[in-house]
Amino acid sequence: MGHNHKHSAPLPETVLRVKSLESLLVEKGLVQTSALDALVERYEHQVGPKNGAAVVAKAWCDPEYKKRLMQNASEAIAELGYTGAQGEEIIAVENTDDVHNVVVCTLCSCYPWPVLGLPPVWYKSAPYRSRVVREPRKVLEEFGTVLPAETQVRVWDSTAETRYLVIPKRPDGTEGLTETQLAALVSRDSMIGVKKADPPSIGEAA
Repeated sequence: MGHNHKHSAPLPETVLRVKSLESLLVEKGLVQTSALDALVERYEHQVGPKNGAAVVAKAWCDPEYKKRLMQNASEAIAELGYTGAQGEEIIAVENTDDVHNVVVCTLCSCYPWPVLGLPPVWYKSAPYRSRVVREPRKVLEEFGTVLPAETQVRVWDSTAETRYLVIPKRPDGTEGLTETQLAALVSRDSMIGVKKADPPSIGEAA
C-alpha cells in the first residue's frame, strides 16, 4: 500500500470558498441543510457511481476495453467521457475467485470522484480507515461480504496522486444481460470493494 500523501497543505481556495458559501447560505436561511444533504446523497449514491458502473459493465462485456482498463484505467475511463479532478491517475484492480480487492485512504479520504461521485461518510471515518487495514475480513463481513478462506484479500491505500477502482467479479447468471442491465448490478460499495456486485434479481429490481 502506498502512503505518499500530500495532506499537510491547506485546503484549496476553491474548497474553502465553497465551504464558506455553504455556511453563509444556511446561516441566512437561503438553503436548508436537508436540501444540501439530499444533493450530497444524490451525487454520493446515484450520479457518480453510475459512471463507474458503466465502466465496469463495459469491461465485463468487452475484453479489449477491459484490457485497456487494466493497463491504463485513466485513459480507458476517459474514453467514456469520465474525467476531471480526483481522476487524473486511477488504477483498476479486478476481483476474482482468488483475490478480493478493497480500497481505503488511511490518512484522509482520497477517492476517484469521476467514477464514484462523493465518498460516503463511512469511507472517511477513522474506524474504517484503520480497521480495514488491520482486519479486512472482519470489516467485509460487517458489510455482508463473506469470502472463502482461500480467497486472498488485498487492501489498496489511495493517495493524493493515485486512486483505485475495484472491478467486481461479474455475477453468475448474467450472460444474456445488456451493458445497461449489467450496470444496474454494480453499486458504489462494490467498486470500493466492501461488497460484491448484486445478483441479477436484486440489480434489476433496483
